[in-house]
Amino acid sequence: MSEQQENNKAPSRKGPGVLKVMQSIFAGALGVQSDKRREEDFSSHSPWPYIIAGILFTVGFVVALILVVKLVLAGQ
Repeated sequence: MSEQQENNKAPSRKGPGVLKVMQSIFAGALGVQSDKRREEDFSSHSPWPYIIAGILFTVGFVVALILVVKLVLAGQ
């Protein structure tokens, strides 16, 4: 078997795209993620894109809540 044929048989393990990670993070945060998507996420070769995106989403969410509270309290 030639080297090219062996390379074609090997599954390409490319990481998840940015859009897919964002969709998974938002769906997980809202609690509406499907079992199929969750299984795809956990079968990914690396959890780091999801961990980093989750941390960034959480920090952004907390900052947004703090800003909303400050705006509401400043209006009183």
